[in-house]
Amino acid sequence: MFLAAPYKNNIYVYDERPISFQVPIMPLAQLITPAELASRPADTTRLVLDCRFALDDLAYGQRSYNEGHIPGAVFADLEQHLSGTIVKGRTGRHPLPNPQTLVEQLRAWGLNNDGEVILYDDGPGAFAAHVWWLLVWLGKRDNVYLLDGGLKAWKEAGLPLDHVVPERTAGDFVGVADNSLVFSAEQLEMLLGDPELTLIDARALPRFKGEVEPIDPVAGHIPGAQCAVFTDNLGSDGRFLPAEQLHARFAGLLGERSVDGLVAYCGSGVTACHNLFALSLAGYPLAPLYAGSWSEWIIDPSRPVATGL
Repeated sequence: MFLAAPYKNNIYVYDERPISFQVPIMPLAQLITPAELASRPADTTRLVLDCRFALDDLAYGQRSYNEGHIPGAVFADLEQHLSGTIVKGRTGRHPLPNPQTLVEQLRAWGLNNDGEVILYDDGPGAFAAHVWWLLVWLGKRDNVYLLDGGLKAWKEAGLPLDHVVPERTAGDFVGVADNSLVFSAEQLEMLLGDPELTLIDARALPRFKGEVEPIDPVAGHIPGAQCAVFTDNLGSDGRFLPAEQLHARFAGLLGERSVDGLVAYCGSGVTACHNLFALSLAGYPLAPLYAGSWSEWIIDPSRPVATGL
């Protein structure tokens, strides 16, 4: 198990001693359909977070929220609210936020310890799943739902949008970071080549293979990783596949290895959370996230890089 990973000089510090692959079993991830959400009685303690974001247009999320959002939703920005401080030469593009800072933000949005949370983005669910993972990391594991199909499905159902920014009463959420859910680069380096390691990369195949790299300065993937594109968790309608299909997908990636040896990563620790959400939907225990992911891994030129499949 991991030990507590405190902050030092505003950077998340991980325990770098050898670890076991044992991870805590948590309740299954939960989905909610637009119809189910719309039919629920009004609840002023329910927190709805609009998680929309675009890497190539940093103002997109706030602008889209202003143009129309699910009634009662609060806007949660990936970089302003949900990431830590980037330290050049040390962190990836979206480092983990300071846990206490995030807890205070969640309380300001009205999150209660026993309150219901609804998360959505445009549809694929990557940014919403990232917030789900952050909540799980802080200990909020009950009554948290992803809107299946996101805002796209909400609109297709003919449901209303609002332009009002809701006034929220501060909540009582008290979160504590569960550092057994986080891998550091150093811990991952120690496990490269371990036959029990199943390392899955959520990025698109061309980026994984190193054929293109539109975001980070080095192309390729961490040696031994398998490409597990996060959008493969979805059907053609943009909604999550049934649990049995997701289970088969991850069983194929695991082969004969135990899920206790699975670690997820992506470009900056965001889309990997979609795989972790799907893994939980499939009935597996939650696996650790290499939060720094590819954008942190390549900072140190001594770390190995692979290309191709």
